[in-house]
Amino acid sequence: MKLEFHHINFVSHDVDKLHDFYTNLLGLDDIPQEDFPRTEAKGTQGYDGQIRFASDGQMQMHLAERRLDVAFTNGQVINPVDRGHIAFRTDDIHAFLTLLKDNDIPFSDYGTSFAKNWHQVFFQDPEGNVIEVHQQVQNE
Repeated sequence: MKLEFHHINFVSHDVDKLHDFYTNLLGLDDIPQEDFPRTEAKGTQGYDGQIRFASDGQMQMHLAERRLDVAFTNGQVINPVDRGHIAFRTDDIHAFLTLLKDNDIPFSDYGTSFAKNWHQVFFQDPEGNVIEVHQQVQNE
């Protein structure tokens, strides 16, 4: 099981203003939203907040609308869009879930609730920082 740093997620009440700061002022490139197919939010599953993307060419920034009810709405414990998170990509999400379970680390498994092609799991480090680990999938 390999992990590689993938993106940092910042949250905001004004996503366009935040995106403008990183792209127009700091010069990062915009990543088209079409590059990130989202799962449609329905009832008690998903997230329909605004999201924009930027990159320096290697590292990605995901800029998301702050929503305090996401964990509650999805029947989960960890809210990835309360204060943001860092994210790693893995080549084996099931082995990573086993690692979390074997070490008694609580987690929220959102599956593909947010992104059609990513199986996403969120947990916290010992200081309470939210971490995402995801694997690219073909619509599980």
